[in-house]
Amino acid sequence: MTEKLSVAKIPMHVPPMEEVQKVLSDGLSKNFADVAVSVVECPDLTQPPFHLSASGLGGNQRLVDIGGPPFLFPLAQRDKKFTFRQIAELAESKDPFMLGAGAGPAHVVGVNSEMMNTIKLQADGSSINKGYISKVDKQTGGCILEKMPCDEFCLMGNFLVCDGAPGKVLEVKASRRTGEEDFSRCLKMSLRSHYGDKPVGLGGVFLIEKGKAHLHIMSDFSETPITKESQGFDLRDEHFHCFNQQGQGGHYHWDTTPEEVEYRAYFVLPEYVYRIDKPTNKVPWEQ
Repeated sequence: MTEKLSVAKIPMHVPPMEEVQKVLSDGLSKNFADVAVSVVECPDLTQPPFHLSASGLGGNQRLVDIGGPPFLFPLAQRDKKFTFRQIAELAESKDPFMLGAGAGPAHVVGVNSEMMNTIKLQADGSSINKGYISKVDKQTGGCILEKMPCDEFCLMGNFLVCDGAPGKVLEVKASRRTGEEDFSRCLKMSLRSHYGDKPVGLGGVFLIEKGKAHLHIMSDFSETPITKESQGFDLRDEHFHCFNQQGQGGHYHWDTTPEEVEYRAYFVLPEYVYRIDKPTNKVPWEQ
C-alpha cells in the first residue's frame, strides 16, 4: 500500500438537476409502469432503512474507479491492496464520505468477497465504517454477510466520494418493471441516449423496497490461470452492491419479480471521476 498509484482526473459534464430529472423520468418510463423523479433535500441516510455512515451526499462530489477486473487475470494480484484514506487523498477529498462497491480485503478476511462500502473518515484518523462484505459459505454455498473488518480493500472499487453533507439530490422512484432493462442499466442508458459522448455520472444509493433481486458473490480466487472473461477493462460504467438486514448481500444484477418490484434511489451528479491504478496488464486473449 506504499506503492505510488497512477491517477487521472477527468472532468464530468454536470447538467442542472432539473434537466437530469426529466431525462431520467422519460427514460425510466419506457421500462417501468410507475415513475417519479424529483429534486429534493437528501433524507438522513444514517437512519433506517439506509444505515449509511454519513447523513447526506453533498459536498465536493466525485467518482473514483480503482483498479479493476484485469487484476484477477490470469491469477489474482493479491498485492493490490488499498486503504480508504489513501484513495480519498488521491481523489483530493479532505472530508471524505465514501460509498460504493468493490472487492473486500482478502488479505484480512482470507478469501475473496464482495464489498458494500459506506465509510466516513474522521480528521483524527478514526472512521465510521458501517460497510459489509459478503462471501460464499463453503459448507452450504450460501451467503455469509459480515461487517467490514477494517478500513482496507483490494483489487477494485467504484465509489462516490463526497463530504457527506446535506443538500439537494435526485429522488428516483420506479416500480412495476415492464421492460427488459434492470434499474441501473435503465438509468445508464437514459443518460447515454440523451447526452451521448458527454460524460454524465450518477452516484448514490438505492433501495429495493418491494420485490426480489438476483445478486452474485464471486467465489474464492482461482488457483489456476483464467483464460477468458467478459467485462470491460477501463472505466466501469455501472457498479452497484446491495445488502439487507437479514444477512444477505452481493453484486446487484437485476430484479426477479418485475411485476411487484419497487425502487427508491437518491443520486447526485459528480464533478469529476478519478481513475486510480488503472491496470496495464493485458489478458492472454488480447496479447
